[in-house]
Formats: sequence, C-alpha cells, structure tokens
Amino acid sequence: MQEADFLVIGAGVAGASVAYRLAEHGSVIMAEMESQPGYHTSGRSAALYSKRYKNPAIRGFAAASGAFLENPPEGFASAPLLKPRGLLIIGREDQADAVTDQFTPDQIRDGVAETLTVDDAVDLVPCLNRDYLGAAMLVPAASDIDVNGLHRGFLAASSRAGVTLITDASITKLSHMGGKWTAETPQGQIMARVVINAAGAWADDVAAASGLGGLGIQPLRRTCLTFDPPADLDPAPWPMAMDAEEEFYFKPEAGRILASPCDEHQSQPTDAQPEEIDIAHGVDRVERATSLKVSRITHSWAGLRCFMPDRLPVVGADPRAEGFIWLAGLGGFGMMTSEALGRAAAAVAVQASLPADIVSAGVEASAVAPERFLS
Repeated sequence: MQEADFLVIGAGVAGASVAYRLAEHGSVIMAEMESQPGYHTSGRSAALYSKRYKNPAIRGFAAASGAFLENPPEGFASAPLLKPRGLLIIGREDQADAVTDQFTPDQIRDGVAETLTVDDAVDLVPCLNRDYLGAAMLVPAASDIDVNGLHRGFLAASSRAGVTLITDASITKLSHMGGKWTAETPQGQIMARVVINAAGAWADDVAAASGLGGLGIQPLRRTCLTFDPPADLDPAPWPMAMDAEEEFYFKPEAGRILASPCDEHQSQPTDAQPEEIDIAHGVDRVERATSLKVSRITHSWAGLRCFMPDRLPVVGADPRAEGFIWLAGLGGFGMMTSEALGRAAAAVAVQASLPADIVSAGVEASAVAPERFLS
C-alpha cells in the first residue's frame, strides 16, 4: 500500500502537468500503465503552438499556456520549448471560403492571420503547386513545440518536487470509502484523497473501474510520415502548410518533411499503428498540392487523439463521486494547452477557482466541466 494526497492516473503531458502543479499542495503519486510515460499519444505528437482557434476554450487555454511555453522556469528545459515556424493555411479555389473561415474578423484585424496572394504563398513554400492554390492565409506567430522537451520537463520538475512515478501500474479497480480512493494496480494498492483521471484514451475505462459511467471519450487514430525533400530544396525555413479543410498538412522536421493525411479513424484504446492506405492518402494529397514526389517513406507512425463529443477537453470534478477529477479529451490540442490545463485541473482538485489568467483568456469553467455530458 502506497498513500498520497493526490493520485494522478496517466503520465502523458496532461498527467505530468497537473502532477507538477499539485506537488505544491501535497503528496502526489502518478500511476502510468506503460513502462514509460507518454508512450501512446504524448510521445507521438507533431505539435504546433498557435492562438488561431475560434473556440474560446481552446484559444483561451492556449493563450494562458503561452507565457510558460515562451519562458519556462529556469532548469525546466535544456532548450527553448518554442521555435518560430509559422502556419500557412492553403486551399483550392473552391476552398477559398474555408481558408478565411478559419479566423474571426477580430483575429484578422489584430494580425493573428494575414491574407496572402498565391505568389506570396509560393515564395514561402516553393514546392507549392500554383495551379492547385486558390487562397492562402498566414499565421506568422505559430511555433513548433519541443514535444519531448515539454513532456520531459514536466516529468523532471514533478520528480524534483517530490512526485512519485509508478510505471506498469494500470488501474484495475478504484473504490471510494471513508473519504479516500483505493486503486488496485499490478504494482499494489495506491490510496489517495483525490484522483485525477488523466488517462487519455483510457479515461472512460478508468471511470468504469471506479463504478462511474464514462463521458463518451472517442480515440481517433491519426497517421504521420516523413520523407526526404528534393536535393535542391531546403525545407527548414518553410512554415507548416495545412489544407483549409484539414485534409493534409506538411512541415519541415529535422531535415526531412513530416506529413499527415489528417485522418481520424475511430479506434479502441490501443497501441495505434499506421495503415498503408492512410500513408498512401497522405502521400497522394501532398503530391497533388505540391511538386514533391515521395519516392521513399523514411518513417511512419500513428497516434490516438482523444476527443469528447463536443471536441472540447473535460476538466472538472465529477458530481457523481467525491474527489474524482477529470482531465481528458485534449484532442489535438494537448501540447499547446497542457500547461494551463494542468493548472486548471490542479485548482479543481484543491477546490479553488480557475486561475485568473485562464478566466481572463476567455475560458468558462462550465464549458469544459463534466456536467455537460451528464443528464
């Protein structure tokens, strides 16, 4: 039997972030089902930081995470967490409205995005096919996120703050008695006053193990691949290029080009693997929009992006059980919102209000609370 004030279930970026914050308020155990943290999703992300999103909750959590990502605490990371990249939204002539619909008028007025001509877009990404392009907009402030640096930073900072990480500790049963939760795991029992369910694709399974019904989290498989650029092209300065209807994207990645067909295939919680048909779709979509020819795939992989039914994260206390906190459904936004989401979940866990900067960024607690899925 091990005991702490807080039990965080899952050691991906969400779990590591909230554990880091909860260490200020008491003892914390972080239970991870795999032998290493971030195996399923956090370690397979190709993340970009941007405040372009229309939805106030996503935009607010991203904005509230910005100061930390731009200037993390001393010793948190050995290199900057953000690297300027830019995001180029592109579309065919028939997708022109979809390009501009990515942004509110205020965002365009405030310079979050700027309209480009076809020539401007090709100047930025020389491999783009002029005959394919009908419209383009640039988000200049978008940045690559050092995914490994951010996740490992939270894990290391948590460890320094006294958080205990237990791996190979899947939750088989959760029971609540006498104001405390007891978790049964292959590594023995863990007891805590408060449980934070940050189990990603397995979040509904954790809820089921506690006797609660799930909230409808849906894991969706997404495929990525890398390939070498032509010898006469240096992709390093390019922004990420993304189709306006998210049919594909591609970006520079360590001297190669990383691409995705932006597929969303329903999946069970699992160790996701890429399928040949999705890799082929990714290659075809990139080749149609550019002059690139993919002769050899250097690497391919798949990961699970987990969404709630309304595609917003769920952060809050479950009204059906004392001391059961949700932090799940981060979708494709987990890396760029993780710092603020961790602070938000920690505030809920200690029965405090949402941090003021998160509220002032436009996040309403009710918009992400679990109650919205409970009738």
